[in-house]
Amino acid sequence: MATSARFERNKITTGNIAFSQSRTTIETAFYGNNVKKVIDLKEAYEMAKNTAGTILTDMPVFEPEKIGLPDGAKILLFNDGETVGRFAGARVIQGEPGVLEADYAKVLREAVYGTRYKKMLHTEAYIGLDEDFMVKANLLVPETYENTLYNWLLNFQHMNKMYDEMYEKSKVIGNEPDIYILSDPDWKNPNFPNGIAYFDPEHNCACLLGLRYFGEHKKGTLTIAWGIANRNGYASCHGGLKRMIRKDRKKYVMGVFGLSGSGKSTLTHAKHGGKYDVTVLHDDAYIISSENGSTIALEPSYFDKTQDYPLTSPDNKFLITVQNCGATIDADGKIVIVTEDIRNGNGRAIKSKLWAANRVDKMDEPINSIVWLMKDHSLPPVVKLEDPVLASVLGATLATKRSTAEKLAEGVDKDALVFEPYANPFRTYPLEQDYNKFKSLFENRGVQCYIINTGYFLDKKIPKEVTISIIESIVDETAQFTAFGKMPGVKTVDVEGFTPNFKNKEYIDLLVKGMKNRIDYLKSLEDIKGGRDSLPEEARKAIQKIIDDQIK
Repeated sequence: MATSARFERNKITTGNIAFSQSRTTIETAFYGNNVKKVIDLKEAYEMAKNTAGTILTDMPVFEPEKIGLPDGAKILLFNDGETVGRFAGARVIQGEPGVLEADYAKVLREAVYGTRYKKMLHTEAYIGLDEDFMVKANLLVPETYENTLYNWLLNFQHMNKMYDEMYEKSKVIGNEPDIYILSDPDWKNPNFPNGIAYFDPEHNCACLLGLRYFGEHKKGTLTIAWGIANRNGYASCHGGLKRMIRKDRKKYVMGVFGLSGSGKSTLTHAKHGGKYDVTVLHDDAYIISSENGSTIALEPSYFDKTQDYPLTSPDNKFLITVQNCGATIDADGKIVIVTEDIRNGNGRAIKSKLWAANRVDKMDEPINSIVWLMKDHSLPPVVKLEDPVLASVLGATLATKRSTAEKLAEGVDKDALVFEPYANPFRTYPLEQDYNKFKSLFENRGVQCYIINTGYFLDKKIPKEVTISIIESIVDETAQFTAFGKMPGVKTVDVEGFTPNFKNKEYIDLLVKGMKNRIDYLKSLEDIKGGRDSLPEEARKAIQKIIDDQIK
């Protein structure tokens, strides 16, 4: 089977890859006599439904038996307090410069000791939904956080006969041990007032302390799983992927990469008016094989924003649980949810796998194109990048804006343009590894690369309809690409109302400034984390060439 849960006694040594001070401290907590194991999804539903503070709505779960829930199951609503998003400032990665395991081991030991006064709940799930890549993950949470446990089982693949048999037949993934994640949302420490998300990625374990938000548990688990995939021949992807089959039966597989709020879910699930036979892999987490370009989904469900889905939206038919939203009584006296981020920003819901009518867990067809979703007002609605180095480095300098999915540190401008390499703030390994994997896809597998701006071009918002029409023209091979300024190998499509004016010095200055900011960002990577995320000189030169060609 894929990962190792047990070890032969004669192989357990301090030098074994499966063990470290952090791993041993975290995993040991799972075996206390105050721990209850909860594997069955129906049991988890009943526990979450009856936990204090849960709101049992009168909204039924659609076809619950198909996703392992009891007949008559209802949508559960559970809300957090002040914090309703992830906090990047809480993340601590063992192996990064300045992170000493011995220092954090003391914090972990004390946190584990504190769990002895609580009844703890242990559950297991699978990450990765195909025999080629499946890993087993364990989660430990305190009693009263049954909703966290239930949501985690819904988000990932709960154990059942079908997936148990698949896991037994799955490929062994290196010497990787099972994932272990310990969470205590009630933990407090004056040295960490905003909590701590500690990761030991080389030993597949994490400890989430003082963090209630479910997204920390989802992305914390994916952080470890993406690291495993990276070590074992896959490119780890925070984005969506879909296959579109045209009327002439030609297939086109497109991956879109973007942070929450960039449009990746909207574009992944777009129906295109029935123009194509659309099949969805996932809208948030998948991996691409460096060997053959095939793709595998890591999760069955969707953790989606509720902001754009009013109560009457037909998509709400597929909700299973809801977080950080309101509730009210409708005209029929039924308890229903209040969405659209009225209570707070970043209202969330877990949607059933049934949301995408044509959903698969693996696509054997190699990916055709990769799209970097950006919010950069110097860029038109679409740019095509034909040089593999430039395509990869502009993914590494993906420009965007922060969303309500994140809790920002005090003083941080939420509207400032930021760079988030490959739209993945959950990387635990050197950035160059992603850079080389994506470069290889462009260079050796012929994958095309595009930038699609889902924000503003200059001061004009780019409508969703324009973005979707661009995607359709790419799939249909009808897009008329022309030169983008004086830059060889960089092209665009003339979209009415969004055409760059290269005779306008102010526009050229804006474009050049954006590229210079990217170079500055690359230089900054050489000075942080001991240069761990610095990229080869070719990356900087590729962006510098854009500047030089434009200002000749």
